Amino acid sequence: MRHPPVFRVRRALVALLTAAVAALVPFTVAVPARAAAAPSSPSSAAAVSGAGYWHTEGRRILDAQNQPVRMAGINWFGFETSNYVAHGLWSRDYKSMTDQMKSLGYNTIRLPYSDDIFKGTQPNGISYANGMNADLQGLNSLQVMDKIVNYAGSIGLKVVLDRHRPDSSAQSALWYTSAVPETTWITDLKALATRYQGNTAVVGIDLHNEPHDPACWGCGDTSTDWRLAAERAGNAVLSVNPSLLIFVEGVQTVNGQSTWWGGNLAGVAAAPVRLSVANRVVYSAHDYATSVAQQPWFSDPSFPANMPAVWDKYWGYIFKQNIAPVWLGEFGTTLQSTVDQKWLAALVDYLRPTSTYGADSFNWTFWSWNPNSGDTGGILKDDWQTVDTVKDGYLASIKSPGFGGGGGGGGGGDTTAPSTPAGLAVTGTTASSVSLSWSASTDDTAVSGYDIYRGATKAGEATGTTFTDTGLTAGTRYDYTVQARDAAGNTSPASASVSATTSGAGGGSGGCTATYKVSSDWGSGFNADVTVTNTGSTTTKSWQVTWEWQGAQTISGMWNASYTQAGKAVTANNADHNGAIAAGASTGFGFSAAPGGAGTPVLSCRAGS
Repeated sequence: MRHPPVFRVRRALVALLTAAVAALVPFTVAVPARAAAAPSSPSSAAAVSGAGYWHTEGRRILDAQNQPVRMAGINWFGFETSNYVAHGLWSRDYKSMTDQMKSLGYNTIRLPYSDDIFKGTQPNGISYANGMNADLQGLNSLQVMDKIVNYAGSIGLKVVLDRHRPDSSAQSALWYTSAVPETTWITDLKALATRYQGNTAVVGIDLHNEPHDPACWGCGDTSTDWRLAAERAGNAVLSVNPSLLIFVEGVQTVNGQSTWWGGNLAGVAAAPVRLSVANRVVYSAHDYATSVAQQPWFSDPSFPANMPAVWDKYWGYIFKQNIAPVWLGEFGTTLQSTVDQKWLAALVDYLRPTSTYGADSFNWTFWSWNPNSGDTGGILKDDWQTVDTVKDGYLASIKSPGFGGGGGGGGGGDTTAPSTPAGLAVTGTTASSVSLSWSASTDDTAVSGYDIYRGATKAGEATGTTFTDTGLTAGTRYDYTVQARDAAGNTSPASASVSATTSGAGGGSGGCTATYKVSSDWGSGFNADVTVTNTGSTTTKSWQVTWEWQGAQTISGMWNASYTQAGKAVTANNADHNGAIAAGASTGFGFSAAPGGAGTPVLSCRAGS
């Protein structure tokens, strides 16, 4: 778990290798030796795969058609915090972000949550401005999770649900606390398995995030033995849905040897997890760089050449001995130090390039999508839109073809263009800039971005559904359209055009006010008039009036002005004949809308002079 300080209880530095676990019971379970599987050919692994539920075979994960798959994904946290929902929805539409994940080549989402979401919690931190996240309004946290899962599945992504915390306050060492006993943990795991039964977008559940001291592996004490607890919980999940994968993380310390929380799977060799359904266990490790905490191996004179042996010791041997698949469920760094850069480059090489090994590789989900992870940052920068291309670039060689016919960055034979962007609207202007927003387009694979045109000139590109055009001339009208494109290069038709006028050059010479009056209201609809008055000292060249409805009103027609409406937001621009208003003079426009009873919105007016 890597969270911003407001959500994170900063962990103590992990104990050094000399740390001891008291009274460990000697392991008695022997595991037959397995020969390492030969690497599969990259060409066969590169075929589109991922259909249905998944199962394991040795160190590989196979889909319902027995095709090998490689999980190459991203962590998107937030449901486990006091927001009770995935973060970033205060800035962007959830579909837009999910589309962007796929366009970057991530094929799996690890979705952390806490048991609080089973209490009917209402999410906070979701914006519905300009039509964003419109279908999430009024939903509780689990219902929002349904929406994210279903949309991810509809574009070919898979989801692993991660029981990250017992409650939203902090991470716990054990899988239970006094407030959230083991019985609640298991009941809630079964509830999730039941909720998504038959929905193959959800391929598995990560039973508990980062067990750590005093959690042990194979010690036999049912109150602290994580391996035994994972068996109890895993079998409970499989009793509801025997098709799910069960992801089991490591602990911190085994036989006196310590590493990252959840990162020590050394105990699997002698004490594997035993489940009631065969071929369902995937072992999960976590590994981090110095931006999270120092470890002795970072100061080894041979670093980074020493790292493969460290990873072999704690979790890599499980894959290399063909015992089971290994999923690096979390790894991340701010990349600010040279040590961290070398660490990530070495780790990516250890995880095996897809071009060489195909799906016969380690599986992974990077921490994190979110930029607000306090000690790692994310793939997105702080605007929740711009990609950290340096960080994302480190992962390029281990990304994998998408599932369900999707792209993973490759177009293949895709010839279907995205849908036309709708709801293009002006959200703000200054003397030198115009800000725009629109509703996300859809595509048979994924929308990879948008091209914004100022007249016939391309003004820029965006991966999300907002854009600000800068360097403009004051008091000037500009017309905009937007086109969506996918990874194969298909482009949508242009959106409806919207015009915007930058504000005056300054000095207090330009300005306007707008007043609103309902002229008739018959219940199912109404007419209204707006008066625009020039409050400046020079004649205006143009004007723009904006407002947001308090209800669900929709404009059906407007005279003496042009308009756009995106959700509740309305933008009205002058017609050709009434943009010029003398100082102190007024002009007006009117419109029809429905339903009636709208009340009086707050109007904002901008004038170009």
